[in-house]
Amino acid sequence: MDLKNNETELIEKMRIPDYYLGAGGMPVEDETKAPTCPVLVFINSKSGGQLGVQLLTTYRGLLNPFQIYDLGEKKPDQELHNLLGHLERLKAQNDVFAATLRENLRIIVAGGDGTAGWLLGVISDLKLENSLPVATVPLGTGNNLPFSFGWGKKNPGTDRGSAKKFLVRVMNARPMKVDSWHVVMRMQIPAEGPLDPLPPLELPHSLHAFKRVSQSDELNEGAYAMIGFSQGWFFANLKHPSSRNILELTKVKVINRQGSWDELSIPRSIRSIVCLNLPSFSGGLNPWGTPNDKKSRERGLTPPYVDDGLIEVVGFRDAWHGLALLTPNGHGTRLAQSRGIRFEFHKGATDHTFMRMDGEPWKQPLPTNDDTVTVEISHLGQVTMLVTENCIAKSVHDANNLVTEEEAEEVEAGNQDEDEDEIELRRKFGAAHTFKIDVDNID
Repeated sequence: MDLKNNETELIEKMRIPDYYLGAGGMPVEDETKAPTCPVLVFINSKSGGQLGVQLLTTYRGLLNPFQIYDLGEKKPDQELHNLLGHLERLKAQNDVFAATLRENLRIIVAGGDGTAGWLLGVISDLKLENSLPVATVPLGTGNNLPFSFGWGKKNPGTDRGSAKKFLVRVMNARPMKVDSWHVVMRMQIPAEGPLDPLPPLELPHSLHAFKRVSQSDELNEGAYAMIGFSQGWFFANLKHPSSRNILELTKVKVINRQGSWDELSIPRSIRSIVCLNLPSFSGGLNPWGTPNDKKSRERGLTPPYVDDGLIEVVGFRDAWHGLALLTPNGHGTRLAQSRGIRFEFHKGATDHTFMRMDGEPWKQPLPTNDDTVTVEISHLGQVTMLVTENCIAKSVHDANNLVTEEEAEEVEAGNQDEDEDEIELRRKFGAAHTFKIDVDNID
């Protein structure tokens, strides 16, 4: 539907009345006037220099200001919890307008990959029966999430005309299920550090220290876990830049398609690893490349779908992973496709390494004694993204993908095959109640 030149019609289809946002006003008795594409807009005013602030002003001038949220002032977990609870109460009172609005509700998030991941983590933790589909406005630097799903990777215009064009694209976008990933990092509290509160760490915004870990978690008292949610990719250096040996890394294990752990064989030439679920990395590069069909079949590899419950594991010969990708048809070394991966770091050539998740970097301390730092990435569930005609991400359900119904059922069965301990771990480490983020320093 082309609404570029009809602003009034566009606003009617997307604007939410005050009453249904919990901002006063009166209910609407005519349910036929319910917006067919109501949106909540979350904007990181710290992203893109002044672009975030300008975008806030523009959207508040187009739609109801109460449906536009500045992430520098309001946290999405509480705002979404309050709004969805309000709509559910109205639905229980037989408010048909509220029921229609909730059924059609869509989310727009403007910021970098870290901001988008924050919103997606909160939505994932809400475990909604009718999920909230998300469109992403690229305001960061890498913008791998927007680029993967057709929203581009360049910062958009912030004027009224550009915002209207984006809203039209949101209205015409289609939903696509996308895997999300649970990241747990366990390490010992330094001997010289305080036990309570936990010692400060240079954590990325996508990870947060959650609690002390007991002996039942295979670490002594005084250890703690860092919990995170990844929507796209995870990067780790395996070797110190001055070392030719994998001294910091003891082993890497992956979960095979049958659900068992296998030790991953890593060539000695590999200096860094990327685990990714998106066809875009480091600002539009594709580390997985396009494998030869015959070689893929021989190795049991499938195309990299975003909803198959598998994460792609790619190795690089340099510590910063960029050189191979800048050459024509360049890609990394395809190591595995897995339902999960576990890194174990022991004492080695240095006391730290560098990691990055969904665009957020950090310097990770490594053991200086006999302790172990473990990083485990496992399948968490799925979120719903809104995608445009320019989407480069592929789904197992796309008509042009040769995936049998039996294979799709195996994927679904594998995603649901979790033990009670893992389910309890994820329940406790939900994003909506414990996810912490410093908006001042995130894209």
